[in-house]
Amino acid sequence: MRNRVNPQSIRPGRRRRKSRAGKLLSIVSIALIALAVLYFIIPNWQHTQPDWRSMKKPIFIQGEVMKYSAAGAGDSLKLPLPVIQQEIDPNIRYEKKTESVIITTSKELVHVKIDHKDAKLNNKPIKLLFAPVTVDGIQYLPISLLKQVYGIEWTEDKSTGAVLVLKAGEEIQSAKVTGGSSTDPVSLRAEDSIHSPILQDMTPGTVVRVIRKVGDWTFIQMNNGYSGYVPKKNLTLTDTRKVPRVKEIPNRARQKWNSKKVNLAWEAVYQKPPDPGTIGNLPGVNVVSPTWFQIMDESGNVQSKADELYVKWAHDNKMQVWALFSNAFDPDRTTKALSTFENRLRSIVQILHYAKLYQLDGINIDFENVYTKDGDNVTQFVRELMPLAKEQGLVISIDVTPKSNSEMWSVFLDRKALSQMVDYMMLMAYDEHWAASPVAGSVASLPWTRTAVNRLLEEDEVPAGKLILSVPLYTRVWSEETKNGKTSVSSKAIGMKKAQDIVKQFNLTPTLDEASGQNYVEYRENGILKKIWLEDAFSLRQRVELAAELNLAGVASWTRGFASPEAWQVLKKIVK
Repeated sequence: MRNRVNPQSIRPGRRRRKSRAGKLLSIVSIALIALAVLYFIIPNWQHTQPDWRSMKKPIFIQGEVMKYSAAGAGDSLKLPLPVIQQEIDPNIRYEKKTESVIITTSKELVHVKIDHKDAKLNNKPIKLLFAPVTVDGIQYLPISLLKQVYGIEWTEDKSTGAVLVLKAGEEIQSAKVTGGSSTDPVSLRAEDSIHSPILQDMTPGTVVRVIRKVGDWTFIQMNNGYSGYVPKKNLTLTDTRKVPRVKEIPNRARQKWNSKKVNLAWEAVYQKPPDPGTIGNLPGVNVVSPTWFQIMDESGNVQSKADELYVKWAHDNKMQVWALFSNAFDPDRTTKALSTFENRLRSIVQILHYAKLYQLDGINIDFENVYTKDGDNVTQFVRELMPLAKEQGLVISIDVTPKSNSEMWSVFLDRKALSQMVDYMMLMAYDEHWAASPVAGSVASLPWTRTAVNRLLEEDEVPAGKLILSVPLYTRVWSEETKNGKTSVSSKAIGMKKAQDIVKQFNLTPTLDEASGQNYVEYRENGILKKIWLEDAFSLRQRVELAAELNLAGVASWTRGFASPEAWQVLKKIVK
């Protein structure tokens, strides 16, 4: 039988202790609830100072403080180069060896030297009001020059030293503080919460700039540099304006060209200039590019093979002349010639002089076999050339290879940056299988060509309206010879006419190679297997149709001397 507990046997003291504990727990719970309610209702009235108040001349852009301070004051105010590079122009360049700063825009090339008021704008002398300086290893540029070049605006607060920089094109939304009173000001808080400390007290009517909205809060900035959060209900939006952009100059070359489709033929010039009288008709060709100019030494001097009779012939036949300018494919010479502003400018001045002397319509840049480390200098060369060429009314194009891992022939090219500057980019869609390829194959199969084009359009965001598909007018005769069980492969480049002669000579019947999208023949000569992936009307038609399908800017062909008459009949369809 289970024992029963007699209630009378429980001691009264134990019941009293349980009762007191319950009351205490209830009191604590109520207190915690009250504190929680108070936390959510009662704002933080603590004031704090932002870290930037320890800076002498803090710089603000879109409400955010920069790492470096400004220098000077008033008209002599200067901004540090790292801030300019980070926020205004990442391409502004400082060359330590000559203490030079080079600024480039679409219409201006500015060259200044530290501690010098003498400068150059588009290679013409100008006088600065204040010289650039170096302070603690940081270069500072006068803000008056930056306004002239980039169109920036700024305000400077005497009480805090804050410099508020406004970039060209930036939209300014103004507002007035509402609510509160002179005795009960509106709080500017460090974070979007009433529990965040107060940065400034703002009286009604205070004019501020709206930076962004965050829920029920708005991030704003006062004229004295203080920026933080204020409830949306305490603001009344007023006027908006945009900082004016720097006025662009029209691209006279592109206007003259009128966005026509390009059908360019390169003219390979070796020892002596071609006789225009022997060239014959080039139906559909509207641009010729003779290989006339190259960098001839480490100082950037330019060698010329230009011929005024060729220019006259081209112009008489309604063709523009975009002469080719190369680096002679010499990597060591290229390193030296592009290493300094003085050397680059020497090349630019000379090539522009020749363009004016021979009444050229454009320049086609062909830099190949370049060390990867010199890629930035190639881009900088084009960046410095463009405003001067634009001023002279020249069309500037640049040749690029398909993207690959080749250090000397591909990796050095910043195709995205270059395409943003030049008028046209020529994709040299060859050689898929190069002269010393270990295996025989097409110079430019159609799938490989399409992939090369798409990679530039998609990965590098090259505008289709700037991209020109360059096609080969040559192919290779591949020889495969087997000795002692090992097959050796060699090749020889031939033009379209020579390939047709071989087909006739050996009575060959071309067959369509589905993999390459080209006609193919093979035969034996002296016991050696010969293979040719033909460049003919069929292969060229596929490329023209590809360029039309992708709405590219046109086609270019290497080189005129390799073409058969049928090539021009096919290529001319691009202009239609």
